[in-house]
Amino acid sequence: MTLEVWSEAAEAEQESTVALRRAIHADPELGLNCHKTTAKLKAALSGLPLDIRDSQSTSGFIARLDCGRPGRTVLLRGDMDALPIHEETGLDFASHTHGHMHACGHDTHSAMLVSAAKILCARREELAGTILFMFQPGEEGMHGARYMIDEGLLDDPTPEAAFALHIFPNVAGGVIACRSGAMLASADKVGAMITGKGGHAAMPHDAVDPVPIACEAVMALQAHIARRTTFTDPAVLSVTQISAGSTHNVIPDDVELVGTMRTLSVKTRKAVGEAFERIITKVAEAHGASAGAWIEEGYPPTINDPRAVKMIRELAVGQFGGNAFLEPPGPSMGAEDFSYVLQKVPGAMAFLGVAPHDGDAATRAPLHNPSMMVDESVLPRGVAMHCAFATRFLERGWD
Repeated sequence: MTLEVWSEAAEAEQESTVALRRAIHADPELGLNCHKTTAKLKAALSGLPLDIRDSQSTSGFIARLDCGRPGRTVLLRGDMDALPIHEETGLDFASHTHGHMHACGHDTHSAMLVSAAKILCARREELAGTILFMFQPGEEGMHGARYMIDEGLLDDPTPEAAFALHIFPNVAGGVIACRSGAMLASADKVGAMITGKGGHAAMPHDAVDPVPIACEAVMALQAHIARRTTFTDPAVLSVTQISAGSTHNVIPDDVELVGTMRTLSVKTRKAVGEAFERIITKVAEAHGASAGAWIEEGYPPTINDPRAVKMIRELAVGQFGGNAFLEPPGPSMGAEDFSYVLQKVPGAMAFLGVAPHDGDAATRAPLHNPSMMVDESVLPRGVAMHCAFATRFLERGWD
């Protein structure tokens, strides 16, 4: 079946897609246990020929569709959690919960996936194989995908391909953006405690002041990124918190540093992590202080399979024209826990532009912003692409 078929069906579902998206948007939840959101999703899927398998450690679930004949297995994923941000959009359906907002578009992701499930269920007798719809909480730093994978929810059956769409408010509405290889970065939290010897601020010679040592360490870290990492495999290391002292005239004993480390490959992730620990400890040692450094591993890089990207490009261009597909010039240093799925299964994440057609998309409020907005008229294209991802792979595999 062609993408045109799915586009027509998606347009017919637009009213229910928007209604579900708005219901989720108005009632956002954080973290791994988004029970009210899960209830809304399951209610929207009720009556469909789906086998539901619940996650035991999260509120996520897998909805399995067995088509009319045996065949390949493909997975489509939508996340559902919100962010701890106070919404400032002024929308009629803005968040009812102070300090919580769907500022990353997960409300649209899960609503589009529900509509795709409805459409594919209606045509299941014409298809061969199995489609897994993965509804996942805890994407915003909580490793929701990893929890569901560790529970074995992707093992019976194991998908042979996996796809996800992520809305993007700074890309023109309806444009599909995707690239082979690294699409998004790893995201690790880094920290250090530098310990000197406190004293009177008027007599620093009697102390070992950890504040200038911390400043020197931060500059040494930036020099390492600038001079020791290659532009073909870049890294970002940002120290975002420096905490020390209790008053203006006392040299503190300790300084704490916290930040984020972003890389696009396993090799560079390891190398920069080792450099972080080495620079922190050696700079402190050079000044007669001591230091301990730590790294809390976050998401790995999101690596798109070239075969999946080729498929996405062909589908978007074939149905919507050459301007409907955009290959970003480079990866984003943001991160996504769909990376865990792509470590297990070949596939790709693509961005769906949702900027209104009037004005400059680049000037729109970005993701994770309290004013982030979505052009809802674009959502049928996302629904249709989900349907096309699944059916194209079921019919032809990676050919």
